[in-house]
Amino acid sequence: MKRLALAASVIALAGAAAFGSSTPADAWGATGHRLIGVAAMRALTDELPAFLREPGAVAEVGELSREPDRTKGAGQPHDRERDTAHFVDLTDDGRVMTAAGPTLAELPELKSEYDALLLAADIKVNDAGYLPYAIMDGFQQLARDFATWRVLNAAEARETDPAKRAWYREDRLRREALILRDIGYLSHYIGDGSQPHHLSIHYNGWDRNTPNPEGFTTSRQTHGAFEGAFTRRTARLDLVEAAMPAPALDGFEMRPRVAAYLTAGLGQVIPFYRLEKAGGFVDADPRGAEFVTVRLSAGAAELRDLITLAWRDAGTQSIGWPAVRVAEVEAGTADPWGAMVGED
Repeated sequence: MKRLALAASVIALAGAAAFGSSTPADAWGATGHRLIGVAAMRALTDELPAFLREPGAVAEVGELSREPDRTKGAGQPHDRERDTAHFVDLTDDGRVMTAAGPTLAELPELKSEYDALLLAADIKVNDAGYLPYAIMDGFQQLARDFATWRVLNAAEARETDPAKRAWYREDRLRREALILRDIGYLSHYIGDGSQPHHLSIHYNGWDRNTPNPEGFTTSRQTHGAFEGAFTRRTARLDLVEAAMPAPALDGFEMRPRVAAYLTAGLGQVIPFYRLEKAGGFVDADPRGAEFVTVRLSAGAAELRDLITLAWRDAGTQSIGWPAVRVAEVEAGTADPWGAMVGED
């Protein structure tokens, strides 16, 4: 009952965004992050487990999509380490921070290697941000969650020992709660990647230390006004869902996919500033609302696709210790009890 009540309230909030909801804003704004999570979850197909498509699960992901903003203020090192996950500051030609920084396609495998690369280029790590790694880490965590769930679900269905079956059920339910949390975190960072200001050195008005030949605004109110109050007043769940592009699931490679997604978002920085200069972000002008809708729909579609791709990747994995292959457990050719409950 609690999940159903929450589902009704969150979807009402998402719909109310179209009519001037007073929900407080943080990051994309609470409204934007909720809409991305809800739209993505509502778009999942029956390839995914049924529990993900329940109204309560949809609502929880909408709320948990805000979580990385809501945990701010815990102190150091928590805040400094996590705050820099929300963005990556790119130059207009797609290099991290300066001409000496790497492109997204050149990012090394490990974040520690990325940090070292920035330091060698005299770029402060905390100024640059590490959003690509937050997305990749979130995807990999979700795939591991799904691998565990798939083993538990298959084992529970076949187990004849009542005690073991009960344990599988309880652990599956624990994993379902973790899956919703981890989708929420992934949703947040994917959502940040659909907001152009999270991808640019021009993150809050045009950077005053760079040429500005088109005379774009340098106001330090630009970022917050766009992703918060304006999005809250203009975004609508039905329009976001209608604008979501078709799934793109073929030929998946995680690193190039993340680089391409963020590069596409970077490509909307100058169009944003041109539209702002032309007065597109006043409520009477439909161009600004359309810009918001398209960017939110890009985030929702990417989240929908990465959830599906994580599910597929999970089917190829081994999980537990000693490790068992997910495919073998699902086929009924491997007993995962020791791997799941632990043999020590």
